[in-house]
Formats: sequence, structure tokens, C-alpha cells
Amino acid sequence: MSDAPLLSLDQVETRYGVSQVLFGVSFSVAPGELVTLMGRNGMGKTTTVRSILGLTPAFRGVIRFDGYDIGKLPPYRIAQLGIGLVPEGRQVFGNLTTRENLVATAANRRGVAGPWTLDSVCALFPRLAERLDSMANLLSGGEQQMLAIGRALMTNPRLLILDEATEGLAPLIRAEIWQCLGRLKAAGQSILLIDKNVAALIRIADRHTMIERGRVVWSGSSAELAAVPDVQHRYLGV
Repeated sequence: MSDAPLLSLDQVETRYGVSQVLFGVSFSVAPGELVTLMGRNGMGKTTTVRSILGLTPAFRGVIRFDGYDIGKLPPYRIAQLGIGLVPEGRQVFGNLTTRENLVATAANRRGVAGPWTLDSVCALFPRLAERLDSMANLLSGGEQQMLAIGRALMTNPRLLILDEATEGLAPLIRAEIWQCLGRLKAAGQSILLIDKNVAALIRIADRHTMIERGRVVWSGSSAELAAVPDVQHRYLGV
């Protein structure tokens, strides 16, 4: 694992109109790391993701990806640089089949060896292999989340971002998602992960960043987070 950040945010401030949401957010993700962004609802986690992707550009601060300042780039260029998103609410294309959702995003712009393909995504998520010809809007919530992850992987991203990775899913499906994320991390995939399951995040992640009202209020390793239950209660309400 390299020490040089793949993604870095430095004093990022973002607003919607005159309403400011982020106030100097700073953190990084190194190659091969799984880093979480944690906090209660409405504290700025999704806005942070939108700022990274150029969907709600920051008005102050610097966002770098692989050493390049991406703060002023349009979203499609940021995606082409190698950032894949699994959005909150899944947002699969309901009028397309599972197969069509996956092949629609297939790309290997960097020419990586052993890229993600339909077969390798189906190997990661066997449930999808059984539902390739089903319309996406007929899949269960868990299957749609697997499809959203597979769709992002088909772009062969250098960084995979998951916004609310297991929200609303049954416990067995959550466990399957965590297992798959563990396999991705073990394979060297860099991941930025938003979720509320603290116990699972401590098991799988390298480092954690907590935000409260658009400001970073705590950061540290999984061991450090496990050792401060008072911090968990104060900022996560667990």
C-alpha cells in the first residue's frame, strides 16, 4: 500500500446556493485503503461525495485524485479518471435488464490487466448471474445493491465510492455485501465507504473520518475507534 494519497480533500467548503454545508473538510484515501466517512444523517456525507464527483462543486479548498486537481472538472471527466460511484438509493436503470445495466457502463480506459467483466461480476455476486435477464426494477433491494456495485465495478475504477452501502437491507444481505467488500479490499481495491454499521466498519476498514455539521470532528484507525465508545455515541448516536 502506497503512502501517497490516491484521493485527498484539503479544507473543502461546499454550499447549495447561500446555504453552506461543508466547512473545511479534509481527509485522504491511499491506494488499497478502505476509508469510511461517518456521521449522522444530514451532516454532510453525501455532499462530500457530490463534491468529490463534481456534482456539487466545492467553492473553496482542493480536491486531488492521483495528484491532479479535480475540483473544477465536470463529473464525466472525474468519472473517466477512475472514480466509480454506488449512489445512495442504488439508482439502477429499472427499465433495463440486469445484464444491460452491467454492460452499459463497461469500460477499461486505463487498460488494466484482468478487468472486471460480466463473468467476474457474476462470480462476485452469484445472485446476479441468476437474474441477468430480469428487469432491474423487479430485483429485490439487496439484488439492486449488488447490481449497483457491479455496475460501478464494470467501469474498472481506481477508487470505488459507496454511499450508504447496506442501508435498508436484510441482515443476511448485509453480511453478503460486507463479505464482498472484504474481498475487493483484499484484492487491492481502494474504497471510500459510507455506512452506519459501526461494528462492521471497524472490522473491515483501515481508517475512519467522522463529520458533524460539515466539519471533521474525529479521525483514526479501526483500533482507535473501537477504543473510544464515547466518541461513537457522541457523533454517531450508537
